[in-house]
Amino acid sequence: MEKTSSALWKRLETLYATKSLANQLVLKQRLFMFHMNEDELLRDHISQFITLLNDLKNVEVKIDDKDQTMLLLYSLPSSYKFFRETLIYGRDKLSFEDLKGHLLSKDKLDNEFGSDSKEDRQASILVASKKQDKMCHYCKKLGHVKANCHKIAK
Repeated sequence: MEKTSSALWKRLETLYATKSLANQLVLKQRLFMFHMNEDELLRDHISQFITLLNDLKNVEVKIDDKDQTMLLLYSLPSSYKFFRETLIYGRDKLSFEDLKGHLLSKDKLDNEFGSDSKEDRQASILVASKKQDKMCHYCKKLGHVKANCHKIAK
């Protein structure tokens, strides 16, 4: 019995790892249908998403950074609507790593402060992240604008 189940497992593993069109389509479908439940942990959701991306990469399906970012962003439940909209508007670009960082920061704040005033915490994260995106046209450094530049003699 043990040999049979071991052989079956190896066969399933081989089928799953193949680069066949059917396998590629199944994995793509999983990625495109991937959605987080309200009661699911954010860290688990991100981990599962990355696993899906790696499975696709293993069968030679490449999903570019912008698509990865948008797929993860829109896999979040409706309770993230405000966070999602604030994060994407007013930006020229948002990488997958940036999004992952913002989500993990949000998750950490949610865990530290509980779920009270969720919108206030989301807004504070996004205000901080938008400050980092601004570039001073005087000193050419990120994090502030010319009006707040410390290099300009006042």
